[in-house]
Amino acid sequence: MRSFLKIFFASLLALLVFTILAFFFFVSYLGGLAAKEMPKVADNSVLVLDLSQHFKEQVQVNPLGFINPDNSDIPGLYDVVRLLKNAATDRKITGIYIKAGNNPNGFAASEEIRNALVEFKSSGKFIIAHGDVISQRAYSIANAADKIYVSPQGFVEWFGYSVDYAFLKGTLEKLEIEPQIFYAGKFKSATEPFRADKMTPENQLQTSVWLNDLYSDLLVKTAAARKIDTGTLHLLANEGVIRTAKNAADHLLVDSLKYDDQVKDEIKRRLKIDKYEKINFISIGSYYTASGVSRTKGEKIALIYAEGDIIDGKSEQGSIGSETYRNLIRKARLDKSIKAIVLRVNSGGGSAMASENILRELLLAKQEKPVVVSFGDVAASGGYYISCGADSIFALPTTITGSIGVFGIIPNMQAFFKNKLGVTFDGVKTGPYADAMTITKPMNENEKRMIQAEIEMIYSQFKQRVAEGRKMDTANVETIAQGRVWTGIKAKEIGLVDRFGGIEEAVRCAAGMAKLTDYRLAEYPATENIFEKLFGKKEPVSYADKIREEMGEDNYKIYLELKRVKEMTNSAQARMPFTFFVH
Repeated sequence: MRSFLKIFFASLLALLVFTILAFFFFVSYLGGLAAKEMPKVADNSVLVLDLSQHFKEQVQVNPLGFINPDNSDIPGLYDVVRLLKNAATDRKITGIYIKAGNNPNGFAASEEIRNALVEFKSSGKFIIAHGDVISQRAYSIANAADKIYVSPQGFVEWFGYSVDYAFLKGTLEKLEIEPQIFYAGKFKSATEPFRADKMTPENQLQTSVWLNDLYSDLLVKTAAARKIDTGTLHLLANEGVIRTAKNAADHLLVDSLKYDDQVKDEIKRRLKIDKYEKINFISIGSYYTASGVSRTKGEKIALIYAEGDIIDGKSEQGSIGSETYRNLIRKARLDKSIKAIVLRVNSGGGSAMASENILRELLLAKQEKPVVVSFGDVAASGGYYISCGADSIFALPTTITGSIGVFGIIPNMQAFFKNKLGVTFDGVKTGPYADAMTITKPMNENEKRMIQAEIEMIYSQFKQRVAEGRKMDTANVETIAQGRVWTGIKAKEIGLVDRFGGIEEAVRCAAGMAKLTDYRLAEYPATENIFEKLFGKKEPVSYADKIREEMGEDNYKIYLELKRVKEMTNSAQARMPFTFFVH
C-alpha cells in the first residue's frame, strides 16, 4: 500500500510539473508567434480600407490573429478615425485604397469615416476607391476619394433610399398570442409591429422626414465631391438612369471603368514602382496592430462606450447593463486621476429603469467633472435618456435620436398555451391583483388602467429628465417628445443636441472643459486579453453569428424582433420605435 501511494503521488507530482511546464511552453510559443508575425509598416505602403468590414464602437479582438495577419483584430470606429488621421502624417503611408463594395456600417459611422478621409486628403496623399458592385452606402464614403472606379461589367447603386418595417401582428395572431400594449406618445410606434399590419400616419410622417434628411445628406455630399448639382443627382435616381457601369461613368458618378488589375497598375504608377513589383498593401487591422495610435501621455479622460440594448443588471454581449455601466461611470467619477468623462452612446434604448439608473450615476459624475456625450448611429429613447443630463451632447447630422416615449407589453398567451400546446393553468391568489402581470390570462380593465398609469408616470419622468438636462420648459419638451424620431440635423435645431461632431470632437471638448492641454484616454469597458478570449469566454461559439449566417441579415433582424417581444415583456421600455431596414 505504501509503495502504491509513493508511486501515485510521484506520478501526480510529475503530472503537475508537466502541466505547468506545458502551460509556460504554450505561453512562450504564443509570445514567439506574436513577435514573429507582428505586422510592420513597410516604406511606400498603401493603407487598405475595406468598406465591407463592420466597425463596432470598440475593437473586436481576434485572439489568434497574430498567427495569420489576414485575421487581425478589427479596430473600433474611433480607432479607424485615429488611424486615418495618423496615416496622414505617417511617412511610410503613401495613400489609401478603398475597397468599395458593400457597407454594413450605419449612417453616422459612415459619416465619421468619410470625414476622416476628407481630412486625410489635405495631406496631399492619394485616395483611390474601386468596386465591382458599389452600394449606395459604400458610395457615400467612397465618393470622398480622388478617383473612384467601378468594374466595366459592374454596377453602381443609385436609386435613393427606401425603408422597410417588419410587422408581426399576423404572426402573433396565428400563434393566438394577444399583445396587450401600453404606450405614451403618439409617435411611439415601437408597439406598431405587434398591433398593426402597416404603418400608422404618424409613423409615416416621421419616417418620411428622417429618411429624406439622410437622403439629402447623401445628395449634398455627392454633389460637392463629384461637381454635380443635387437636382441632377435626384433626377438620376428618380428616373432609374444608372443601370450599368457605363451609365455611372457617363453621368460622372465614377471617374472611369477599370478592372482590379488596372486599378493596381494605376497605384503602382503613383508609387513609382515597376509593374512587376508588389504593392505594399497594409489592411486597417494590421495597421492598427502595427502603429498604436492611442495617446500615452498627459492627464486621463475616461471614454466609456455604451453600445447595444439597455438592460437591467449586468451587461451581456452587445448590451448596456445598468449595473455594469453604473459601476463604470462611478469608477471614473471616483478616480481622481480622471479629469473628464466622455460617454459614447450607440443605442436604441431598452429598459426604462436601467436607463434611469445609468443617468443617475452620470448626473453624480457631472457634479465633479465635465461629462460630454457623443452619439453614434443611434442614440434614441433610452439611449437619449441616459445622455440628456450631460454638459454637452455631440451628434452627426445623420445620427438617429429623440424617440422620447415609453411603452410596455404584457402578452396574453392563454390561447397559445391551450390551443397550440394543450397546456392550461389554474391556481390560487391572496388578492385580486396578485397575478396582474401573468401571461397566462387576459388582463381585466382595472389591471390595464394600472399599467397604463405606470407608463404615463414613467413618460412624465422621462420628459422631466430631458427638461432638466437640456434646460427646457416641460411644455416645450412635450412638443418634441411623443416618441418622435429625429435626425441629428433636426435634433440640433430643436435643442436635443448641442453640436455636430464625432468622437474626436467630443473628446477635444471634454479636454477643453477640463482645461487639459495634454491628455490620454482610459477606454471602458476593457477589451478581453488573449487568455480571457481563449480560456475565460463563457460561450466558445458565437451563436448569434451562426444564426445570422444561416438565416441571412434581413431574416436575422426579423428574428431579433421576435426575440425582443420576450425581452420587452413585463417592464416599461424606453426603446426605439422600430427596427428599420434602409435600402
